[in-house]
Amino acid sequence: MKAFQVIKAISGALIVMASLNAYAQSSDATAAPAMTAAPSAKATRASNRALQRKVLKALAKAKGLTADNITVRARGGVVTLEGRVSDQGQSDIANQTAQGVAGVTSVTNALQIREQ
Repeated sequence: MKAFQVIKAISGALIVMASLNAYAQSSDATAAPAMTAAPSAKATRASNRALQRKVLKALAKAKGLTADNITVRARGGVVTLEGRVSDQGQSDIANQTAQGVAGVTSVTNALQIREQ
């Protein structure tokens, strides 16, 4: 009779442990997709604007570059430089400066050289 009670107690403990383990696994499974969700459109736009401002600030501080006529567009780390500069040297400085900004993955240089 005592053996039967011991087996019942062990069986009950095993069932409780199995259910706790199953509960822990199911809560982990639901947490994983939330962490990999894409950022919202609003957050993406804010990130693009922040990167755009950082590149513009770096261009304004760059020596040997007049950044008054340069427009910067940023989309997911890809930066596009547009506008006019006085010579090829300024275009190269703008390109190198933009590449040096944290968060920039690539730079498309669409700057035009002004005819004098």
